[in-house]
Amino acid sequence: MPQRRSHVAPSAAQTELAAALAALRESLDAPTDFPAAVVAEAEATKAATPELDLRDIPFATLDPLGSRDLDQAFHLERDGSGFAVRYAIADVPGFVAPGGEVDTEARRRGQTLYAADGTIPLHPKILSEDRASLLADVDRPALVWTFALDSSGTVTDFRLERALVRSRAQLDYVSAQAALDRGEGGPAALLPEIGALRIEQEKIRGGASLNLPDEEVTRAADGSYAIERRHPLPVEEWNAQLSLMTGMAAASLMLDAGTGILRTMPQPDEKAFDAFRHQTEALGRPWTTGRYGDYLRDLDRADPMTLPVLEAAATLFRGAGYVTFDGSAPSDAQQAAIAAPYAHATAPLRRLVDRWSLEICLAVSEDRDVPGWVRESLPDLPALMQSSGQRASRLDSATINCVEAALLTPFVGRTVEATVIEIRGERATVQLADPAVTASAPVPAGTVPGGRVSLRLVSTDVARGEIEFAI
Repeated sequence: MPQRRSHVAPSAAQTELAAALAALRESLDAPTDFPAAVVAEAEATKAATPELDLRDIPFATLDPLGSRDLDQAFHLERDGSGFAVRYAIADVPGFVAPGGEVDTEARRRGQTLYAADGTIPLHPKILSEDRASLLADVDRPALVWTFALDSSGTVTDFRLERALVRSRAQLDYVSAQAALDRGEGGPAALLPEIGALRIEQEKIRGGASLNLPDEEVTRAADGSYAIERRHPLPVEEWNAQLSLMTGMAAASLMLDAGTGILRTMPQPDEKAFDAFRHQTEALGRPWTTGRYGDYLRDLDRADPMTLPVLEAAATLFRGAGYVTFDGSAPSDAQQAAIAAPYAHATAPLRRLVDRWSLEICLAVSEDRDVPGWVRESLPDLPALMQSSGQRASRLDSATINCVEAALLTPFVGRTVEATVIEIRGERATVQLADPAVTASAPVPAGTVPGGRVSLRLVSTDVARGEIEFAI
């Protein structure tokens, strides 16, 4: 898909939008600032220096341009016919005292929220964007996973250790992809090869990747807002495979220990599969044979019907949650999309649950008991993460709705063309090309997914994020 970017030009709608986004923050009870006691504790906290020194390993980070909350750093090298992969994770457990002010506030927040006008962090920035972040050219404590991969990309061995590391480079996705496309070396030189092997392993397992275009609200230097929709770059998908590999390793450690928290997703039932098959037929891209993961992987990104197909496939990826256990492993530990047991363990700066996963995995790796506070608080985590996830979803959807209403305000009273993505009764989800807006609208009888419709824009309400069309 070509990258599309739609801007809200400076106008009355822009002013109304800024007020709507500020009001949205307040309605979510998600303050950017932290209580004084939390900040004071964060400023006074110092993590112990690990005995293991891995500063001679040239780690690198790979994130969106300008990021400062850097959770992961990698080092890739060949090892005989296979590979050695080191994956360093920010040592948030070393900075956050259980039951302290920072811990208590983090449990209330659950995760970092990404708003159009800035982030609402999980931890004070002195930790998340400074002392605990794996920034380049500074020494940092980290939890380092070391993987041995054979020539097929299969993990043959792994270990987890607390170590002192020093990242040598802070890469961003766009520049890293460009460098790889030019055939340049550097820290990410082996990432395409290892990433492709891990994607093949996912295929063998029966996993499925749903690479929907990112839909992100951005803010320009002049204060104007925009919606950017783009497919993830290949380098992002390869990088994600390192995180998935680590999450599966964390899950295996916790399952073996009989204590942990897993990220789960049920396998879609036959009713969901049948509905998806009918939708692909209606879109002219029928899924007739093979596993649905293979079908999704083989979709042509340049095909204009790929987006509607992926939107339809999203119905197969529902029901994700967390399951905790202490004493015996759960009977169904699978994460259906990954086709393996999986745990969140690679983003502790930005997600609460990862700190628990890392604490458990480190205890198991060091052959010591899981800390009492971890076991006592495990049952609370699913509800905490569900609450924060709902807050994040409301923020994302409401923000996009408000920006889309502002984008369309200049078009009120005009007729616009749209592509039908999904039909539900007499209404449909439609996609406008310019401005790039997804909305609900009435459609004429006989309209099918993938068809084009002409709609008259009746009104917009920026504060409520509402758009009204008529046929």
